[in-house]
Amino acid sequence: MTPVEVSAPEGIGRMFRFGWVFGLIWLFYLAYPLGEVLALPHLWQKVLGSAAVVAFGATFLIVIWGFRTANRSGRALDIRWAWFGLIVMGSLIVVLAVMIGSQSFGATIYMAVLAMMTLPTRQAWASVAVLVVVIEVVPRIVPDWDPGSFFAFQLVISAVAAWGITQVFKRNHELAVARQQLADLAIVAERERVSRDVHDILGHSLTVITVKAELAGRLIEIDPARAAVEIGEVEALAREALSDVRSTVGGLRKVDVAVELANARTALASAGIDADLPLDADLVPLRNRELFGWTLREAVTNVIRHSGARRCRVDVQASRIEISDDGAGVSEQCPGDGSINDDGSIGNGLRGLAERVKAANGTLTVGRSGTGGFTVEVECR
Repeated sequence: MTPVEVSAPEGIGRMFRFGWVFGLIWLFYLAYPLGEVLALPHLWQKVLGSAAVVAFGATFLIVIWGFRTANRSGRALDIRWAWFGLIVMGSLIVVLAVMIGSQSFGATIYMAVLAMMTLPTRQAWASVAVLVVVIEVVPRIVPDWDPGSFFAFQLVISAVAAWGITQVFKRNHELAVARQQLADLAIVAERERVSRDVHDILGHSLTVITVKAELAGRLIEIDPARAAVEIGEVEALAREALSDVRSTVGGLRKVDVAVELANARTALASAGIDADLPLDADLVPLRNRELFGWTLREAVTNVIRHSGARRCRVDVQASRIEISDDGAGVSEQCPGDGSINDDGSIGNGLRGLAERVKAANGTLTVGRSGTGGFTVEVECR
């Protein structure tokens, strides 16, 4: 597991780990109605009012806890649960309003905060607007109620603060999810790269090993010394292929067009195919050497394995490489963007090469050569 894979879920967890503390902070505003309740003359009024305040605060914390739990599990809180909590809290404010008047409206700040944190944006702001209207209008039409409080202003400020904090939580959550997705995509891309490189390396090496083993089998009766040489080369190629696979998995494998020219010359000669190859590839700039090396490796592998050709020609320029043969050619069913299997269908070799060329902003062209066989051309800008 990569560090990014670990940090993403942990970041989501940290985001809501102290959500209960955030809820408790808002209990400060219950001091307004609680102070008025405790100033009532009768004990039963104090007990009933205090119970209403406690029930109000408990309802707020329960819904906040549900919001926190839902977000930690990656799901949204049921809106019906949020509305139920708001209705209960509104009913308790009505009870307190009968007992202490407009001072009970200090508790509406909780309703505004809860609405902003749990409801969709439009419903939340609509709820806040309704609460503001109630706070400003009701004290002016009810006798003996004080309309000069600042509850409406405090309510709006608290709602804006809650909305801002909620948006931060939401963006951080989305960022953590995006980081996790990027980490997953990076892992998939790396696996595809390794599998593509291993396929290309083993496809070429095993093709040459097969050709040399067949040649040794034919020579073992008529020329044992030559057969022994071929068997020795098969062993060396097998060891080299194993080393290449290990280097590729470790991210150390580098392919160079000059090395692949030498390998192609040996492989084509072993397969009995006349090779028309340049003596060197010094004119190829460093930025193109690896891509041209992969191109040459894949194309020569296809020539040996599938073409039945007698001659193979390689043309290397600074920004272009072309490999062509005079073999069976490409079937009409092949659209020219994948390697050719024995039945003319598309394999994985040239498909992987096409991905390499695309990553290098180059152009891959495959099709029928001028001699009737198969041609592969890669051109870089």
